Amino acid sequence: MFLGEAMTSTTSVLTTVNAPYSKKLTAQELLYCLLDPEAAKNVPGHMSSFFGEVKPELQSEFAAQFNLDQAQLVAAAKAFSSYSGELYPIAA
Repeated sequence: MFLGEAMTSTTSVLTTVNAPYSKKLTAQELLYCLLDPEAAKNVPGHMSSFFGEVKPELQSEFAAQFNLDQAQLVAAAKAFSSYSGELYPIAA
């Protein structure tokens, strides 16, 4: 993936995640929430948007841009799924 493509996918992810909310997460804040289940619980709408509305391929691209591997991303999805009661494709 080229730098321009990475920036485009990050922008797309953040646009989707932040669209319905007045509080806007940065890429670093979203990454932190993926790494820390307690932080994710503080922004449940954003995390639900990330796992439920962003295509799994874009979730993986976003994670990879910040050196979060697929296993860590799946673990984050499973942890948030357990908390929220929602089922997310990437957690399957």
